[in-house]
Amino acid sequence: MKNRMVKGIKKTLIAVAGLTTFGLADNPISSYHYLADPSAAADSNYFYILTDSDDPATSDPAKKDPTNGQWPYTIKALYAFRSSDMKNWTDYGIVYEAGREDEHVGDIWASGIAVDKNGKFHIVFPDGGGGGIGLIESEEIGGPYRNPVAGGKKLIGWGDAAITNCDGIGWCFDPAIFIDDDGKAYFTVGGGSSDSHPHNNNFILYQFNGSINNFDLSSKTNLSFSPNDGTNSMEASYIHKNGNTYYLSYSTTNLKIAYATSTNVKGPYTYKGIFMENPNINGQNINANNNNHHGIAKFKGRWYVAYHDRRLVQASEHPSSLGYVNPEPANHRSVSIDEMFYNADGSLQKLTYTNEGPEQIENFNPYKKYPALTSSKQRNVRSYTDWNKNDWNNGIAAKHVLTPLASKESWIRVSGVDFGTEGAKSFSVVAASIENGNKIEIHKGSASGTLAGTCNLQKTSGWNDYAENSCDMTGLTGLVDQLFIVFKGSRDSTMGILEWSFTCSGSNCKVSEPQKQTPFGGVAANIPGIIEAENFDIPGSGYANKSYNEGDSEDQGAQSNGGTSYREGTGVDIYKKATGYIVGYNQENDWLEYTVNVAEAGNYTVFATVATDNETSGFTLSLDGEPLASFEPLSSFDIKGTSFDAFDTVQANVNIPSAGTHILRMTVTGAWFDVDFFAFAKGNDAKIEDVPAALPQMARFNASSTITYNVFDLRGGKVASFTVKNSDNVDIKTTVTNLVKRSGFYLLKPSHGGSVKRIAITK
Repeated sequence: MKNRMVKGIKKTLIAVAGLTTFGLADNPISSYHYLADPSAAADSNYFYILTDSDDPATSDPAKKDPTNGQWPYTIKALYAFRSSDMKNWTDYGIVYEAGREDEHVGDIWASGIAVDKNGKFHIVFPDGGGGGIGLIESEEIGGPYRNPVAGGKKLIGWGDAAITNCDGIGWCFDPAIFIDDDGKAYFTVGGGSSDSHPHNNNFILYQFNGSINNFDLSSKTNLSFSPNDGTNSMEASYIHKNGNTYYLSYSTTNLKIAYATSTNVKGPYTYKGIFMENPNINGQNINANNNNHHGIAKFKGRWYVAYHDRRLVQASEHPSSLGYVNPEPANHRSVSIDEMFYNADGSLQKLTYTNEGPEQIENFNPYKKYPALTSSKQRNVRSYTDWNKNDWNNGIAAKHVLTPLASKESWIRVSGVDFGTEGAKSFSVVAASIENGNKIEIHKGSASGTLAGTCNLQKTSGWNDYAENSCDMTGLTGLVDQLFIVFKGSRDSTMGILEWSFTCSGSNCKVSEPQKQTPFGGVAANIPGIIEAENFDIPGSGYANKSYNEGDSEDQGAQSNGGTSYREGTGVDIYKKATGYIVGYNQENDWLEYTVNVAEAGNYTVFATVATDNETSGFTLSLDGEPLASFEPLSSFDIKGTSFDAFDTVQANVNIPSAGTHILRMTVTGAWFDVDFFAFAKGNDAKIEDVPAALPQMARFNASSTITYNVFDLRGGKVASFTVKNSDNVDIKTTVTNLVKRSGFYLLKPSHGGSVKRIAITK
């Protein structure tokens, strides 16, 4: 147990250390902007995040305070980001700025975004804290955005300038937009409290018309939830839908995110609890114990929540690119994202905040043109949005420009880059460079890692004069985990990078064809049947085809197997015991996947054999990403939970909706337990002896030879043994049945060194 705790402590120290500097951690998504109040949307190709600016951002230098070179604290702009792999994000810069397109908009606070089935983007935004709610739309995430409401009106505001008023709600801000499966669109607004709108009834919902440019006043619904349970709603209403259930989530007066559910988008909603605590990692608050805001969307079968925190402003190494000295944490937020999960009953699991962010779900293709600020992490860079009024009026989005602090260690990092088998031939970059000697280097692994090539930038006549630069590349083939685009020059902010791309050595510039994960041993496990925990799938190639997630690369179980890992190269901790192999050292967010073949749809009983001495250990099972069963915590089941050598069986009734091939995933939600195997029996409340189990095959040996079988129970205790000759006609199952005292699963280990087999005995 001591060794197990050492490894756990190591993981914890790594996580805590990540809070002290923004370093190479993937959260937050931008280290060169303060951003706040995210909302989220997704289509089949991209996940989108909309934020407001907490810099505060403005492109008007005349508004800077001449005494300190800083802008006054106002929130004036909306930023947009998108990702296809959930690791590398493209920053489109300021896509809408208060007062620029509509002189009647003073400030822009927390806003909501949605993308409809035709690919059009819709944003609802508040004009400060009481100026009303506006609507804009665009065909592209980067804009330009226009007000589609007749007469340029706001949705909510005052007098003839709006469709209706704020209806007495305490805080007329924090709008969000939701498009249902049937294409109907809604928006919510509200916060605070008043005599007419208490804390569990302070959000208003309206339904848009079919064109999403107006709404019927009669559609107004006060979104209420009960019981109040003392968790008062404050702001940030947000609706998402999973299956047939609508989830209304919101920020509470005690600075957490709670949620309520309903089978009708208009409610009434039933309060369910808190699913986002005030952001913290390993007990250390990363949010200055202040407010939060969130956006939720499903992308490629997984659910994600974007939120803001204060980890960037609280970092010990404060990014110099932000240009602030000892800024006030409350007013300088940063936007992060993590994957979220549901329990089998549809309730939301509490969000686990991470430094790493979501795992990458597909390889990055370098053979496309990318806006300069496309990266998974950045260091010592700035950016600005270059507005051209004529371009904007002609339907061309503003340029977003990367400006490196090139006299320092300045770079952007791109993760999981797939250069294919032929590899990259050259790198091209469109840039303005107002001094000689500026250059860009491409490195693998780190900012000072293997050099693949150098592009010397030609000097241009000014900031609006962009030139294309190209340079040869060597050594960029296959999958590069971390690629660094490094900026070097004698002075800061003398180059402006607009876009970059790679070209390949071949004629088609194809990236590698990803290989799917495959069953261990080449054959899918059967349901009903047994699934050995250590026999998780063989991973495929690329980031979309992982079959496991392990917190580090050290296999502590290898020492129990003569120093050899059972699954070499995975780092999954697999122990060899007398009864076979087990998976141990399970930590939160570790997971294993198994390809299974389900014989028929219907009800099943799922079993798991586990050992633990920790009351908070637990895990969930999902099938193709949908919740299947929850064993959390394990202490709530009828198990002894006293030792890692005392295995007990837990079980749950589940329904599998379809036959055929599926992916079963075991996800650790509470650390410190060992798991031996999973088993499925047909029907609810089945017994473990009802699970079909393959009998061991008799070995071929000389007629005079004998073989001894040892019989173990699931705890590893030897309960019997028997010896047979090759000439004997022995029924293995009958022999074991006569030797053991009770029904259940038993383990058969042959003395000749064959594999351990499980056998179900009914007495």
